[in-house]
Amino acid sequence: MASSKILSHAQALEAAARRRAAGHTIVFANGAFDLLHVGHARYLQAARALGDWLLVGVNSDRSVAASKGPNRPIVPEAERAELVAALEGVDAVILFDEDTPAALIRQLAPDVHAKGTDYSADTVPEREVVASHGGRTVIVGDPKDHATTDVIERIRKTSRP
Repeated sequence: MASSKILSHAQALEAAARRRAAGHTIVFANGAFDLLHVGHARYLQAARALGDWLLVGVNSDRSVAASKGPNRPIVPEAERAELVAALEGVDAVILFDEDTPAALIRQLAPDVHAKGTDYSADTVPEREVVASHGGRTVIVGDPKDHATTDVIERIRKTSRP
């Protein structure tokens, strides 16, 4: 069941430590994942290919609203986390309330931090945190041709009389 892959902060740290002790490569990816679309799926599939265990950080409702505006997210955090957890390549999901995943990355110390193609290696805000523990930041997924904001706008246009 997908909901069993949604971990608390303590559970995620413990699971990462177990995987690391077993010699596994830990990959961390993150995002709002509001109105899940094919760009999200491709991003997470590409992230999963970078290692043995993929943990996905999903922004809380509060952090999405802070970055995307007061009308977001559309889908509540528990449902977004469950949808991401249901994807085949995702091993675990954690909700985080901070505006960025930097503190979580500092604690998890993943081998790889996967970010989407709306970033470059030089523009990932957490790149220095990742490098500080010997990790690497990798840009993955398809070109940024898919965005929840664009989906919302298409819905608005088609629903107007």
